[in-house]
Amino acid sequence: MQTVRLARHAMATRFELVLHGDDAAALRAAGEEALNEVDRLENQLSLYRPGSEIAQLNARAAREAVRVSPELFALLQHTQRLHAETDGAFDITVAPLVRCWGSRDNHGKMPGPEAITEARSKVGMELVQFDAANCTVRFARDGVMLDLGAIGKGYAVERGAELLREAGVTSALFHGGTSTVCAIGHPPEAMAWTVGIERPPASVGAIPFPELPAVQLLDQSLSVSAVWGRTFQSDGKNFGHVLDPRTGQPVETAWLAAIVLPAATETDALSTALLTLGSAGLQRLTGARPGLQALLVTQAGEVEMSSSWG
Repeated sequence: MQTVRLARHAMATRFELVLHGDDAAALRAAGEEALNEVDRLENQLSLYRPGSEIAQLNARAAREAVRVSPELFALLQHTQRLHAETDGAFDITVAPLVRCWGSRDNHGKMPGPEAITEARSKVGMELVQFDAANCTVRFARDGVMLDLGAIGKGYAVERGAELLREAGVTSALFHGGTSTVCAIGHPPEAMAWTVGIERPPASVGAIPFPELPAVQLLDQSLSVSAVWGRTFQSDGKNFGHVLDPRTGQPVETAWLAAIVLPAATETDALSTALLTLGSAGLQRLTGARPGLQALLVTQAGEVEMSSSWG
């Protein structure tokens, strides 16, 4: 049994692969193809690359209907369904709020009420109009901007994993920045991949956080969203980079949220939504999807889990 490890920096994070099989050369070729797919998708989906489809859409869609690739059109329609499923907690139109709070440049700033109100007027999937017959997208007003940061890594991992499976890979672990991981099959020495979840650091709260249970993945994906990492202070209070698109305010319902489902695209989006929704979202999401596994660390430091976790 051969083991191949590969890594590449893309989408402002590090993607890593561990592959097991009998042919090291074939494993390496398959892994490189999966990482090349991540690069291709960054060129298509990045908000910050002027030539990307998303950047071109953001630049033109308020003035005219913009034809996009069938691949991107299908992904944007998927985000619309996820927006509806989460009552707007997941919303790719959040970019004006991200700019308003200074989260885009990683510094952060406290905006005034008027600025938040103005940014919120440009947020909402109802402002994105889809024409399936012509594969076009148009914005209902100026200032609308799409940001796939809360789903792009998961989508890239899922698409890369599909290429691995097509190449005959039956045992692999593929992650993007450790926040989203996809397991193919199981490792040679175990019946499933054991993946741990890093608990919140002591610096983010005055309460001690318990160790979090690991999860066993077998042909499943795990995504973790958290509010620490990029924060700023104003008037002695810490503000995180994750924003609730419905209120325009930083998320204060939970420290961490984790979701397990087969598709990494959905775990990436729904972990962000669960972080925003908090305890009520745990019940909502698990009730709507019987196979979904979810874990939440609340602002009180309590760990809440679906009955299916692990």
